[in-house]
Parts: sequence; C-alpha cells; structure tokens
Amino acid sequence: MRQSVGVGNNCYRLTFSLKLLLLKIKLMNKIKRLIKWGVFLFIGFPGFLSIAQAQDLSQKLSLNEAVSAALANNKSMRLAGLDERIAKSNFNQTQAVFLPQVDLSYTAMSTNNPLNAFGFKLQQGSITQNDFNPALLNHPSATPDYMAQVEVKQPLLNIDMLYMRKGAEKQIEVYQYKTQRTQEYITFETTKAFLQLQLAYQAEKVLAEAGQTAKSVYTFTDNHFKQGLIQKSDLLNAQVHVAAVESNLARAKSSIRNASDYLSLLMGQPTGKIYSIADEPQTNSQAIDSTKRVFATRSDFMAMQKAIEASGLMIKSSEMSYLPKLNAFGNYQYNDSRLTGFGANAYLVGVQLSWNVFNGNKTKHVIAAQKLERDKLAVQLAQQKNQSQMELDKAYRDLSDARFEMVQDQAAIEQASEALRILQNRYRQGLVNTTDVLTADTQLSQLKFSLAQAQFTANVTRAYIQLLTTTTTK
Repeated sequence: MRQSVGVGNNCYRLTFSLKLLLLKIKLMNKIKRLIKWGVFLFIGFPGFLSIAQAQDLSQKLSLNEAVSAALANNKSMRLAGLDERIAKSNFNQTQAVFLPQVDLSYTAMSTNNPLNAFGFKLQQGSITQNDFNPALLNHPSATPDYMAQVEVKQPLLNIDMLYMRKGAEKQIEVYQYKTQRTQEYITFETTKAFLQLQLAYQAEKVLAEAGQTAKSVYTFTDNHFKQGLIQKSDLLNAQVHVAAVESNLARAKSSIRNASDYLSLLMGQPTGKIYSIADEPQTNSQAIDSTKRVFATRSDFMAMQKAIEASGLMIKSSEMSYLPKLNAFGNYQYNDSRLTGFGANAYLVGVQLSWNVFNGNKTKHVIAAQKLERDKLAVQLAQQKNQSQMELDKAYRDLSDARFEMVQDQAAIEQASEALRILQNRYRQGLVNTTDVLTADTQLSQLKFSLAQAQFTANVTRAYIQLLTTTTTK
C-alpha cells in the first residue's frame, strides 16, 4: 500500500510539473509576441508616419494647373505688373501740362530796413502823413508784416511737354508688351519644368523595371551558385548590377524632388511638395507647320518697337524746347501788421511768354544723344529678329531629329526586349553567362530612357517653337 501511495504521489508531482512547464512556455510565447509587437510598433510606426507625411506632401498636378498657378503667383509676373503700374504713374505725372499749380503760404516778417518797412506799410494800406517824416523814413523801428498768399500757375502752351506726355504714354505700351512676353515665357518655362518632372518619373519607372529584372537574375544566380553550378564571379557581377540600378533609382527619385521644387518656385509655392503627374501631355503627336516664321508682331518685338517710337517722341520734345513757352500766373494776398489779421488784400495776374534762345548747345547735344539711342534700339531689334529666326530654324531641325530618334528607339526597344528574353531563356539553360544577360538588361534600360529623353526633347522643342512664333493679340 505504501508503495502504491508513493507511486501515486510521484505521478501527481510529474503531472503538476508538466502543467507548470506548459504554462511557462505559453507565458514565454505571449511575452515574445508582445516583444515582437513592441518592436514592430517602435520600428514601423515612425515609418508609417513618414509614409503618411510623404502622402500629405504629395500632390497631383496637371500642366494646365501648373501654368495657371505660375501666371497667378510667379514673382516675375508680379514684377512685370509693377513695372506697368509705374509707367502708368509716370504718365499721370504729365497731367501737369494741362492742370494748374496752386501754392498756399503764410509768411511772418519783421524789418527795420527803410525800403522794406515802408513797403510793408504800403501793402498793409496803413500809410499816414506821419510816415513821410524823414526821420521815420530813414530810421524806422521794427515793422512787422504777416502775409497770407495764394499763388496759381497755369500752363497755356508748352509744345515740348505735350510731346513728352506722348512719349510717356508710349512707355505704358512698352511695359504692357513686356508683361505679355513675361507671361509667354513663364508659360514656356512652366511647361518645360512639368516635362522635366514627367521625364524623371519615366526614368524612375524604367529603373524600377530594370531593378526587378536585376533582382530576378541575382536570385537565379544565387540559387545556382549555392548548388555549385556557376562561379562566384557571376554572382558578384549580379550583385554589382543590382547595386548600380539601385543607385540610379535613388538619383531618379532625387530628380523628382528637384523638379517638384522648381515647379513650386515657378508657381510661387513653398518648396518641399512632391508633385505627381495628373496628365501626360503628348504634344509630340500634334502636327506643326515647319514653314512658320518669326513674326514682327511678337510681344517682345512690339515692346522694342514702341520703345523706338517713344524715343522718337522724346527727340521731338527736345526739338520743341527751342520754341517759346506761354504760361499764365496770378496770386492773391492779405497783408496785416497783426498775426491773425487780414486787413489789406491785393491780387496780381499776368501772362508770360518765355523763350530760351541759347543754353550753351545743351539741347543740341541732348538731341544728338537721343537719336543715337534710338538708332541703337533699332539695331538691337533687327539683331533680335535675326537671332530668333536662327533659333527657330534650329528648333525645327531639333524636332525632326527627335522624331527620328523616337522611331529608331521604339524599334530598338522591341529588338532589345526580344534579345533579353532569348538570353534569359538560354541563361536558365546554362548556355550563356551572367554578363551577357546583365549587358542586355542594361542596354534595354538605356534604350527606354533614350526614348523618354527623345520624347522630352520633342515636347520642349515644340513649346519653344510656340514661344518663338507666338503673336500678340493687341
């Protein structure tokens, strides 16, 4: 009986120990799970936040939206608008050619000068018989005079100022055309920046596809190396190829950020946002008239033409300064010996005809310098037209070259894709080495990027042709 009891106790103790061990194992598993979740939250949560922040910073953008924002907020557009307003303000200043000038003054004086003292009393209308006493005339005491006066000057005929006013009016047109040309250039520059962003995304896509191919080759090579079927040099070549593709992909992502920052600068927005392409402009598929030429009515040409006309009016103004000027004037005044008095009043009106007969040949040399400045503007305008025509002819040739390159690249991509597929199949069969596959993959990626570059060149060239051949609506 004792033995059976002892055996029972031992069995009970063993069972209890097993249960305790299982409980400890379950507890340790729960602790491990908690630790894993804690590590995941510690590592993954900041990554999740960074992804969320990146999504917040990302914004879809279309070409029309980018151009509209740039025209509304670009600093160059604001400066052009300010220049135009300054020109209008300068023109408004010339209203003085027609409007009078009115001055109001109040003057307090005191003197013991015999002539002035007697004149003060005459103006005040306070002369008495005693004031003619020689002793008082020769040695007057301090005599005060308080004078309130309104003085008016009215231009009547100033031919030189009329031509100067016309020249200032021409300056308004100059800056209006400059504003229009700034708008056209900002449109082109924004389009170019948008296309650069599109090219960066295309490069990222090409490199991502190349990365997938490189990793699959590396995985296949690593498995066969572990099986002893290929040499280690093949594995190292695959590793180097993967690293090179990843480095190029990182640079492509940086290019996306750089292009987005430049777009933000053009649109007058804070940098840091990453824009994604909402539409892909395919302007290269549109027909273009290669016989189109640079027009004289382009806004920057018109601005220079108006500047030449304004210079001609300023020359005419200087020539008209030889003629006499006719102006009217008048004043009304109160004189009194008291500070707050308005005892005597008087007026004076008149018309003045003045003529500057000779000023040391200053006007002559001013006119000569103005004519030279006008001739300089005319030469600059002709030079700019010739240069623009040369740039337009070059742009047509660049567009033709880009189109030809696109056709060639598309055919080459089809051939390179087929060659890579064949080499991959032969590689799996052990008929070609790793270097051949990696070289074919690199060649395909380069051809795809070359096609994207040719499309970018064609699109930018078309936008530049539009900038060169646009005409003003005025």
